[in-house]
Amino acid sequence: MTRLPFDPARLTPLGIGGAQFGNLFRETTDDATRAAIDIAWDNGIRYFDTAPHYGLGLSERRMGRALGDRPREEYVLSTKVGRLLVDNPEGAGHLDDDGFIVPATVRRQWDFSRDGIRRSVEESLQRLGVDHIDIAYLHDPDDHWDAASTTGIEALRELKEEGVVDAIGVGMNQAEMPTAFIRHCDIDVVMIAGRYTLLDRSAEEELLPAALEYGVSIVAAGVYNSGLLSTPVVPEDARFNYSPAPRELLQGARDMAELCRDAGVELPDVAVQFALRHPAVRSVVLGARTADHVVSGVERSRVEIPEGLWERLDARADELAEAARTAER
Repeated sequence: MTRLPFDPARLTPLGIGGAQFGNLFRETTDDATRAAIDIAWDNGIRYFDTAPHYGLGLSERRMGRALGDRPREEYVLSTKVGRLLVDNPEGAGHLDDDGFIVPATVRRQWDFSRDGIRRSVEESLQRLGVDHIDIAYLHDPDDHWDAASTTGIEALRELKEEGVVDAIGVGMNQAEMPTAFIRHCDIDVVMIAGRYTLLDRSAEEELLPAALEYGVSIVAAGVYNSGLLSTPVVPEDARFNYSPAPRELLQGARDMAELCRDAGVELPDVAVQFALRHPAVRSVVLGARTADHVVSGVERSRVEIPEGLWERLDARADELAEAARTAER
């Protein structure tokens, strides 16, 4: 089977991330997932991302059913490899212990071997109900560089040559290792979570320049930094990188929120739009559980941001970065 090369222009500026469809932190329903995807489709969103990790396969199954009646050539679907789902008899009667409210009848097993990658893709195809995947990402290979950068990427390249996968890449919460993948592994796409945001711009140092140099597309996820940038007024208990926000970042976010209010917009509006200003970034993926979440993200993406506000926000981000460098010294 031969497919045309992947065209990054097919990535819509907004995409929908499926972690919450897998009952992340609390339960949702098939109907809520379908409603979210329906409203996303109605608003022109054509990029949908999921992973076996999200709800031990539940997100893939729900997303596959919700997209099942859409023309396959009209949307981009990505999933991830590196965590196989294997039977877990000891999990009977228990729930998953990794944040998803699902039965622990299977468990995750790290596997970046050729057989593991091929098995992962085949099982994802079955759960999603499709015959090919547009983008397959190596998922969080932080502790598995040796295997992921050799057998893992080679297996994905084989699947790409076979037409099962259109594009290959890596999805991570750090900027350093994806840069190495770009420079050494001939990939097409990087999904970077939380490292190219209003507050955390570490991807600017090497990752984004490398992406431009090698013609790699960037998908930005985690643009709210675990919630710190998700509300117009930053609460005291806001989180950053899944943990309580450090005091200096909390104050930085509040300063930015005030700059936004003075300009007549809200902090989450600029958080959604920030990454798309960079020429390497093709899409921003927003997590969603409900149709209302999708509508909110779409509305924020359409707010007109005064040009002068970006300069003031950039200056505040530079101050935060300099303070961080000083603290390290």
